[in-house]
Amino acid sequence: MDTNELILTENNPVEYTDDNIRHLSDMEHVRTRPGMYIGRLGDGAHAEDGIYVLLKEVLDNSIDEFKMQAGKRIEITVEENLRVSVRDYGRGIPQGKLVEAVSVLNTGGKYDSKAFKKSVGLNGVGVKAVNALSSRFEVRSYRDGKVRTATFSKGDLQTDQTSKSEEENGTFIFFEPDATLFQNYTFNPEFIETMLRNYTYLNTGLTIIYNGHRILSRNGLVDLLNDNMTATSLYPIIHLKGEDIEIAFTHTAQYGEEYYSFVNGQHTTQGGTHQSAFKEHIARTIKEFFNKNMDYTDIRNGLVAAIAINVEEPIFESQTKTKLGSTNISPGGITVNKHVATLPSLRWTISCISMPTSPK
Repeated sequence: MDTNELILTENNPVEYTDDNIRHLSDMEHVRTRPGMYIGRLGDGAHAEDGIYVLLKEVLDNSIDEFKMQAGKRIEITVEENLRVSVRDYGRGIPQGKLVEAVSVLNTGGKYDSKAFKKSVGLNGVGVKAVNALSSRFEVRSYRDGKVRTATFSKGDLQTDQTSKSEEENGTFIFFEPDATLFQNYTFNPEFIETMLRNYTYLNTGLTIIYNGHRILSRNGLVDLLNDNMTATSLYPIIHLKGEDIEIAFTHTAQYGEEYYSFVNGQHTTQGGTHQSAFKEHIARTIKEFFNKNMDYTDIRNGLVAAIAINVEEPIFESQTKTKLGSTNISPGGITVNKHVATLPSLRWTISCISMPTSPK
């Protein structure tokens, strides 16, 4: 481009008219900007890839049913590591709004905190994103002797019918991620099993059937630590429960710190306000009780811990919900920091253990 052409281009910018203003439908917007809804796309080679977010969004709804004491079993089938079906035995999506519930953004039953006080999915987006980003999507709601079934392709409704059914109440969802978006994708069974085990650690009494294999936990976060620790603990795992909070921890001879943190059943892999509060208060409590002249980082060295809390209307730092941003345990309630600090029996329990004298 010569100088005259450059001047001509600068003096005549690209035309901007009414024709440049577009309105995207809900499903079109998700497909055009998937990163806003599920983060990275990927091909399934990493646990953070979008296909696992799709599965998690479907599962979160079933877990919320369990938390509402509606359905203790969830069945998950993954065919050829490409297609997924999830069947729960909760109350079933209200059939009159079934299509809207899975295809219209900001539509759902979780805005009313009376019904879902400690839900993960509060923004009416999750399963709609799964629908929009799937080449095939099917939802069935079984309620009171009837089943309503709707099928979609890339978010567009294909069929919708209601018939009689003798099956138990609950919801069935099938989805096949769109291979034009998730190119050459495949589900990694190891990543899926880790996700499912985390759900059972946090929901004792829940049984998950994964491709015919039963997954459950009887001891909650203690099972999580025992299943994941790679070094021998220096004392028996401490396991504490309070209202809307559960903690398990021990020290090992390993170097560094290791945390597993959760909010309303969501694995917050990047931590957040709850994990920061736990790190602060566990070190402070140990230091004050044993009167150790040590830095907090030295006290926590070798610590392996899990913390799970329930927060009303949680605020996460992204749609993928990997880091808690909430400062309060509920609107107008005490802070997350204070909630962790006042966990009953923490100081008494620490008095019953023998801390290593010189963590390495």
